[in-house]
Amino acid sequence: MPASPPPDRPAHNRPALIALVVVAALACLALGWWQWERFESASGTGQNLGYALQWPLFAGFAVFAYFRFVRLERGDEEGGDTGPAPARPSAAREIPAGILPERPAAARDDDPELAAYNSYLAELNRPATPDRSAG
Repeated sequence: MPASPPPDRPAHNRPALIALVVVAALACLALGWWQWERFESASGTGQNLGYALQWPLFAGFAVFAYFRFVRLERGDEEGGDTGPAPARPSAAREIPAGILPERPAAARDDDPELAAYNSYLAELNRPATPDRSAG
């Protein structure tokens, strides 16, 4: 009997992904602390205060993005169910009509200026020497 492949590891158990999120969040918090110390120094400005308040938000976004990724990979659109992941649909989802903008219409051929310009371009594209293979 052939050996079955090991089951895929859930996204929330991937050590590399967890390490990336932890490093990113700690780096953002460290940068926020550094900007706070810069703000409290004699040369600190309001810009340093703004950055000091902004970096913890970036850290929170990294953690939020991780949990959102895990939830979407499990298939929980709502996120309230912690049970087993539902079966994935085999068919691709279709984009609902009306979301994408309409394609632009092709240029009209009844414009005399456009027809003259196109014939000018066609004349420029013709070879300078006559084709000797014809004849």
